[in-house]
Amino acid sequence: MSNKTVAGNFFEDFEVGQELRHATPRTVTEGDLALYTALYGSRFALNSSDEFARQLGLGRAPVDDLLAFHLVFGKTVPDVSLNAVANLGYANGRFGVPLFPGDTVTTTSTVTGLKENSNGKTGVVYVNSVGTNQRREVVLDYTRWVMVNKRDHAAPAPETVVPELPESVPADGLSLPDHLDLSAYDTTLAGSPFRWDDYEVGEKIDHVDGMTIEEAEHMLATRLYQNTAKVHFDQYAANSGRFQRRLIYGGHIISLARALSFNGLANACKVLAINAGSHANPTFAGDTIYAYSEVLDTIELPGRTDAGALRVRLVATKDHPAGDFPLKGDDGRYDPAVVLDLDLTVALPR
Repeated sequence: MSNKTVAGNFFEDFEVGQELRHATPRTVTEGDLALYTALYGSRFALNSSDEFARQLGLGRAPVDDLLAFHLVFGKTVPDVSLNAVANLGYANGRFGVPLFPGDTVTTTSTVTGLKENSNGKTGVVYVNSVGTNQRREVVLDYTRWVMVNKRDHAAPAPETVVPELPESVPADGLSLPDHLDLSAYDTTLAGSPFRWDDYEVGEKIDHVDGMTIEEAEHMLATRLYQNTAKVHFDQYAANSGRFQRRLIYGGHIISLARALSFNGLANACKVLAINAGSHANPTFAGDTIYAYSEVLDTIELPGRTDAGALRVRLVATKDHPAGDFPLKGDDGRYDPAVVLDLDLTVALPR
């Protein structure tokens, strides 16, 4: 057989400081936005209505921040996580300029850490990925870490390097476009009367609604982002794996949880940061996703009187309506019903 195909990088192929220029720039289209809405049902007014966006100083409705995240993320998969066991977490994610239909996204990554696991068969790779538009403006800058298989179990372990990452993105690292003015924000059209100062630290919001995932939906979504990870598509390979089922891309759960959060956080019109996040347990077709948010902090945005930010813990559960059950047991492990524990910073009108 020809050797012109690419098997992807294994753990021993990575080096700290290595730079990866990811293939296939992606131009965002109106079709992407329509399909994203069809997949998740997101209803945030700023992303849904050109007229609503124009009232706030934008030329048209921007692309949903998490669609931008997926497009940036998807570019990295063939080089970073094609041979992954699991995507483990996120940190220090900062959203920059908004994306609009017609913009083209390109992604580059730098390996910032490596740690071989004790079994000698896998290791954890840390990468900092930066997505830019056609003007080389930063759309998203974030770190993730992923467990990757070794090709050769006898390959020597690299020196362990684990990058230091902040607990959250500080207020002066949050970017809200200067031309976005939330002082004219219409809460009636947005679907909720609650503004930034109506929320309190410690408040928990049950987003109430649930959404069941169909097999075709999660595969269609993952293909939309050109995410080529084998575990999401290849049932033949999955038959010999741990779960014997296709795993749902963790980002699919992030978008579902964010869409569900509209009921209670409808005016959280822009995601400013992904501070931290874990995919606590796997999800599969047929699972029903619920979500709740806990307000961790209220943040004054420097130089802005029209908007404030909330740091929220967005938790998604499967086949278990969100409630006050403990997220983790005495052993420190997540309850099997918890599938996502995500720390976000979002902007709201004041």
